[in-house]
Amino acid sequence: MKVLRAQSAGFCFGVERAIGIATTCTENGTRTVFTDGPLIHNSQMMELLEKSGVKEIGDYASKKDIDDDIKSDKNAMLVIRAHGVSPERRQYLKSLGLPCKDATCPDVGKIAGTIKIHALKGYTVVIVGDPKHPEVIGLLGYAQKGKGFTIKNKDDVDKLQNIEGDICVVSQSTMFPDDFQKLAEYLKKRFPKTKIVDTICGATKARQSEVVRLAENGANAIVVIGGKHSANTVKLALLVERTGLPCFHIETLEELNLKEISKYDIVGVTAGASTPSFLIDEVCNKLESI
Repeated sequence: MKVLRAQSAGFCFGVERAIGIATTCTENGTRTVFTDGPLIHNSQMMELLEKSGVKEIGDYASKKDIDDDIKSDKNAMLVIRAHGVSPERRQYLKSLGLPCKDATCPDVGKIAGTIKIHALKGYTVVIVGDPKHPEVIGLLGYAQKGKGFTIKNKDDVDKLQNIEGDICVVSQSTMFPDDFQKLAEYLKKRFPKTKIVDTICGATKARQSEVVRLAENGANAIVVIGGKHSANTVKLALLVERTGLPCFHIETLEELNLKEISKYDIVGVTAGASTPSFLIDEVCNKLESI
């Protein structure tokens, strides 16, 4: 079997940075590092990080209070997840009295800055994305109270109340560029005073472009490796389906249906931004042996 591996598959800069911050803070295992919710969206990598002293607390959306026994650990440190948190959550974490490091992805930080700047100017902020995703939950906190909304489709736009004044529409960092642009333009038709700011990160765009390239280069099917709750990985799987090719979305090699994948001569392999290289290597090596 011929395997076409996407060059962008695996860790993006933001994920590498977050892992580097968290592991450095353990001081070679002498210090416990707590992350407010999963640092990144990959269960296998989080298990490896836990062995090095990085432990996940809180919850997926970073909303729950932190247990008292953790606050009493004077040798512990808190690390803010790669997806970022709201200003209120950040203030709460710092109030716990533990040293705190920020591992928010710089690209997410830029979106937060864009929202904050426009909110201070009185803009209503609309985020195109998943309202339940921690990145969106955190970003929404930078809008003025009562002047921040999340939309996923045209129905959500239609349901918006009449908004007076200027609107700034941004995107969750892992959306489809075409989908974002179309939805933003639809919003602008209803609310002409809408400013569109494309905040989809470069790593997301690169990965999505490579899925199309794998199909153009002759892949008969594409394997997407990464967490089932990872937004950018799920988008890659959806994009494969849009190409019309069979998609195998797996987290590990054990999940891959070898009997089914063996039907194809040329298989493309890509992975989400939080997927470690060793998982990608395992899959590629197995496919090449078929």
